[in-house]
Amino acid sequence: MTTEPQRAFEIERKYDADADTALPDWSALPGVTSVTGGEERALDARYFDTEDAALARAGVALRRRTGGPDAGWHIKGPRTGDGRVELGWPLDDDGRLPDAVAAVLAQWTSAELHPLARIENDRTAYHLLGAGGVVAEFVDDQVTATDLRDGVQRVWREWEMELGPAAPADREGQQAFFAAVERAVHAAGGRAPSSGSKLARALGY
Repeated sequence: MTTEPQRAFEIERKYDADADTALPDWSALPGVTSVTGGEERALDARYFDTEDAALARAGVALRRRTGGPDAGWHIKGPRTGDGRVELGWPLDDDGRLPDAVAAVLAQWTSAELHPLARIENDRTAYHLLGAGGVVAEFVDDQVTATDLRDGVQRVWREWEMELGPAAPADREGQQAFFAAVERAVHAAGGRAPSSGSKLARALGY
């Protein structure tokens, strides 16, 4: 396995939606001229942490996920505003934590890691396109999460909008884009998220 991870800075917002809520109308979003058809993805992720939650206390999440275009080991770093750095490595063959991933985790902990949660996600992904390419990716997620500490299962639906390479580069433009997104979300019946992340919600936070 390569020791150099793929690195991305994700800028995204999440929203809750009921099971029967219709998808938002994106026609009023600045810079968006068309929306692709939905791409179905079956995602299955296992999250890990130490017994004393060292990663969570540092604002870090570690997962191994199969399915989708970015299957692999991922470290999500501490959140800064709407964004956070994500590092990714390809899937391994045996499911054990790769040395390259452990080396990065060492800045937060070298303690033994334990399974924390399993998150299975039936995702439909859409690209919002503009003159310069992909302005954003919108995903409609049907989530089934299991807290592996006590076996409690939780099911919910959420939406996520992540800026793409053709999104506004300036903060003012990004804020205007998300303001339009939220108007469309609220008009469709969506609402602010009840939890900060899928992992937090899987664990009952």
